[in-house]
Amino acid sequence: MRCAILTVSTSAAAGSSADVSGPELVRLAREGGADVASAAVLPDDAGVIEAWLHARVADGYDLILTTGGTGLTPDDVTPEATRAVIERDAPGFAEAMRAESIRRGTAGMLSRGVSGIAGRTLIVNFPGSPGAVRELFPVIAPVLGHAVGMLRREPGQPRGH
Repeated sequence: MRCAILTVSTSAAAGSSADVSGPELVRLAREGGADVASAAVLPDDAGVIEAWLHARVADGYDLILTTGGTGLTPDDVTPEATRAVIERDAPGFAEAMRAESIRRGTAGMLSRGVSGIAGRTLIVNFPGSPGAVRELFPVIAPVLGHAVGMLRREPGQPRGH
């Protein structure tokens, strides 16, 4: 499955801080069997994020994973940019990650990450910390391949299991 990773962080995009969660997500996605063909760092700007997501969808990526910009501060706009791109909700991914984060006693209730489908691309928002990425990627990893396979199926094609 061809995958793109996006880190949303104004400070990392400006070079004033290191992107740690993006490389962690790249590593985990590759270990999970994804072909990470694109990785970028962008500022907390809804229009810029939305344009990047649209371009990856147009390029036919199977999976886009974002990290960062999902909290409560005024500049956390990743969910809004994602919602502007997705055509159908796939809330189970975000719900499962939030539930695991809350189960661990972390600040999962503060995460506003979303997940959904644009064309045949699955988009999932992760929180912006490397620890959260490490904790939460294994929650969704077992179903990513199946989800991508379902999205690739032509309409009317038998479901198969």
